[in-house]
Amino acid sequence: MVMAMLLSPLKPLAYSTSAFSQDPSSSYRPAVLLPGLGNNSADYKKLEVTLRGYGVSTVVAKVARIDWLRNAAGLVDPNYWRGTLSPRPVLDWYLKRVDEAVTEARELAQGGPLSLVGHSAGGWLARLYMEEYGKSDISLLLTLGTPHQPPPKGVSGVIDQTRGLLYYVEKNCSKAVYTPELKYVCIAGRYLQGARLFGNSSESVDSAIPIESLEPSSEVAVINDVSTSTSTTPTLRARFVGQGYKQVCGQADVWGDGVVPEVSAHLEGALNISIDGVYHSPVGSDDILRPWYGSPAIVEQWMHHLLS
Repeated sequence: MVMAMLLSPLKPLAYSTSAFSQDPSSSYRPAVLLPGLGNNSADYKKLEVTLRGYGVSTVVAKVARIDWLRNAAGLVDPNYWRGTLSPRPVLDWYLKRVDEAVTEARELAQGGPLSLVGHSAGGWLARLYMEEYGKSDISLLLTLGTPHQPPPKGVSGVIDQTRGLLYYVEKNCSKAVYTPELKYVCIAGRYLQGARLFGNSSESVDSAIPIESLEPSSEVAVINDVSTSTSTTPTLRARFVGQGYKQVCGQADVWGDGVVPEVSAHLEGALNISIDGVYHSPVGSDDILRPWYGSPAIVEQWMHHLLS
C-alpha cells in the first residue's frame, strides 16, 4: 500500500531543532548523502552541517561536477541508442563513491544501522547500490526529489532521458516495502505547477495540509492557497517547466519541484510525502524565497525520520 501525506507551509509541522539536538556523541544512526545528477559534494555542505546540528553524523559521497562526464561512456553502447542502457559499467564510478562513503559511515556506526539520503538521481542510485552491494546495515532510505518512475512509453514527444536506466531499476531492484527494519521515505516538492505548451489550464491551484491521524494513509486534505494568483493563464515559465515535467512523467500540467514531477518522486510501497513550496536543487535555491529540500525550515519537516 502506498502511504502518502502532504505538508503545507501554511501549517508546518511543529518540530524544532532544539527538540532533537543532542550531544555529538548521540546514538542516532549516521547518514550518507548521495548527490544528484550534476551536483557535487560541496553543494550539500550546508545540509551536512544542518544534520549534524541534530546530532546525526553525516558523510557525503565524494562527487565532483566533472565526474558526471563519465556517463558519456554510455554513448558508445548501442543500448544507449535503443533506450535499454544498463547501469554497469556506466555508473560503476558512482557506486564506488557511494560504497566508500558507506564504509566510512559504518565506522561511525560501530556496528549499528545507517541511513541513506539520496537527492534527485542519488535516490534511485541508492536503490541500485542496495541491490548490488546489500542492505543489511541500512535501516532507512530517504529520497529528496528523486524521479523514481520511468517515463511512460508511447507518449508523443517524450524521450527517456535516462536511456533505459530507470526501467532497469524498476525491473531489477527490490520493491519498496516500508517496515520497521527498513523504511522507505520519499519526499516530493510542490514548487510550481507546470502547463501545457499550448492552451490554458482550467485546473485550480491547491495546497495541502496534513490530516491528523494515528496511521499514515493515502488520503490527503487540500485547501485553497490564497497566496496564489487566481489567473488561469499559464506563465511562460510554467509552460517551460511543464515541458520538463512531461519528459519525466509524460504530462506537463502537473505539480513538481521545478524539475521532477510530484508523481514521479513517489514510490509504490514507501511513505510518500509532498511539501509545498520546495524547489529541486541546492543550486539556485534560497532558504527564504526559494527553499530546497535541504533548507533548514524544510529539513525540520522530514528530520524526524532520521531520528526514529
